[in-house]
This record gives sequence, C-alpha cells and structure tokens, in this order.
Amino acid sequence: MKNLWKASAPWVLLIGLASVQPGCVAAGAAAAGAGTGIYLTSRGAESIVKGPIDQVESRARAVLEKEGVNITGTQTEQSGDKRELKGTKGDVEVTVSMERQPEGTTKAEVTAKKNLVTWDKDYAQRVLNKIVQQG
Repeated sequence: MKNLWKASAPWVLLIGLASVQPGCVAAGAAAAGAGTGIYLTSRGAESIVKGPIDQVESRARAVLEKEGVNITGTQTEQSGDKRELKGTKGDVEVTVSMERQPEGTTKAEVTAKKNLVTWDKDYAQRVLNKIVQQG
C-alpha cells in the first residue's frame, strides 16, 4: 500500500492543482478589473482609454483635482506622444503616465506610491477607473 501511495501522490497533487487553477485565474482577472479593461501592474493599474491623449490628460487632471491630489509636476515628450502628471495626496505620490495609441486611444497607467517599497494598487485602480468613466 505504501508503494501505491508514493506512486500516485504526485498525480493526485497535480490533478488537485489543475482543478484549482481556473478559479484562481478567474478571480485574479475579476480583481484586476477585467470587466472594465483595467489591469493591475506591479506598481498600479493600466488601461487603454478611449480618447486622444489631450482629452485623457484633461480627464486625468480633473480626476486628480477631485481626489484632492496636488499636482506637483508635468512632463510632455517633445512629440506629445507621452505625458505624465505627478502629484501628492498626503504621503502618497500619485503618477498618471499616458501614451498615445492608434485609433484615438491612450494607454494610461496610474501609480500611487506610499514609500520606497509600498504601492497602493487599489487607490491607483480607483483613480484610473474614474479617468476611464469620464470618457
């Protein structure tokens, strides 16, 4: 009986893991905002947003103001294809990075940095969701 258990244990483990994986993937996608096209990154959230970069930047500024984020800096690439807004809300540094995409869309990423190693992905996702909803 011991030899049978040793031989079948890896298969039982493998089958058990395989049956768990689809549920985990679905839960992860839902948590990342898959229904809205917002995905979590290693530091925040990103999405392809409907609207040209000028419009998305205006929406991002409006959302940051409503959120009470004090915009402390802006950066625009010479071509205008990439833009960035930086600001603070309390001890959190918020950054909205935008990049022009084809067909009148903009790739936007929001990060909310609490300190050197801690990122508030939930807050970044909420801010990006508000930018997306304004479109």
